Amino acid sequence: MSRAIQHVFTASKLLERALTHRSFSADNNERLEFLGDSVLNCVVAQALLERFPFAAEGELSRLRANLVNQQALFEVALELDLGASLRLGEGEARTGGHRRPSILADAFEAVVGAVFLDAGYGAASAFVTCNLGARLGAIDINAPAKDPKTRLQEWLQARRHPLPRYAVVGISGEAHAQRFEVECVIDVPGLVTRGSGTSRRAAEQSSAEAAWLQLAQRV
Repeated sequence: MSRAIQHVFTASKLLERALTHRSFSADNNERLEFLGDSVLNCVVAQALLERFPFAAEGELSRLRANLVNQQALFEVALELDLGASLRLGEGEARTGGHRRPSILADAFEAVVGAVFLDAGYGAASAFVTCNLGARLGAIDINAPAKDPKTRLQEWLQARRHPLPRYAVVGISGEAHAQRFEVECVIDVPGLVTRGSGTSRRAAEQSSAEAAWLQLAQRV
């Protein structure tokens, strides 16, 4: 695992603790997660300040929130395959805890905290930048600030159209790695779109984004 995260730990116990869920042991990753959350936010804030020297505080806060939310960190943890090294209690392991977004996102933050304690801020900053670098580079500060569902709802309300309805039309995959498919139905002007995601919420956002893009093209 040290090789996967590209940091060789002087204190190997730190990495072991970072990958230990509270269901497995009282000596778990919660305190490291607390520390890692702060370090992660600091590193990302610094990176955003350097990349967008004229951005307002509100814009920077929005961008940081998009980079360090649970879904984003879950995706990074999947890329690092942290789930394969997680130490989980029997119940969590049996119900697919090694693929659960909240557990994996927390584990990533804990690893950040472990790297910080092991080698200092510079090493932790390098680790975060390495794993979030592509996402930082892809940021478009001019992209809409609102999430797709909110944007779609406001578009419809402004035209006095009925609000969209969302319904789950399919669930696939194992219990620990489910994928949801959601349908977005808009009665006026008459549109049905579909979206998918690792959670119902993510799938709803995906279907709303598809609907909004189609409606925008009609204007």
